[in-house]
Amino acid sequence: MEDTRAPYRITDLQLSDRPRERLAAAGAKALSNPELIAILLGSGISGMNAVRLAEELLRASQGLTGLHRMPYEDLCRLRGIGPAKAAQLQAAVELGRRLAAASPEERPIIQSPQEAADLVQYEMGALEQEQLRVLMLDTRNRLIGIREVYHGSLNSSLIRVGEVFRDAVRSNAASIIVVHNHPSGDPTPSPEDVAVTRAMVEAG
Repeated sequence: MEDTRAPYRITDLQLSDRPRERLAAAGAKALSNPELIAILLGSGISGMNAVRLAEELLRASQGLTGLHRMPYEDLCRLRGIGPAKAAQLQAAVELGRRLAAASPEERPIIQSPQEAADLVQYEMGALEQEQLRVLMLDTRNRLIGIREVYHGSLNSSLIRVGEVFRDAVRSNAASIIVVHNHPSGDPTPSPEDVAVTRAMVEAG
């Protein structure tokens, strides 16, 4: 027999368990990933509230990184996620990407590896291929610009080290920071990573 019960909504939860109320009381940082996604979803499906549906969504997409990468069409095919919910999720991801890429009025000053990572991690974390980018800095460590110089598996025999420095020289950069991603999510450097890095250090 078909279940005709109405979908579970966030308002069906106990007041203390409602993500919106918890966000208002404690701030967004206090919420778990499923709770934040539940706010975007707004409602669950029969027998599953929005938080449980968000947990299932994260499992199906293999976590936030997978959700970040998942195309709209694939989202629509997941249980409980139709075109409307898929659009809401994609809109949130795109807003996050635009915020990460937005240039502040003052050029950012990079003083640590974490600050360099913060500039590119959101966008590069969603890439399905390895990519190598160069952050170009002036004498005060202010960002001049970011250039993509290579994509694909890093291989010292394929990467031309001169290309890493070309735009930096043209822009009169005082220094550069080279970054690249691992789509697998494992940041452990491969032997090729080490070889490429050594070649760039020697060239620098």
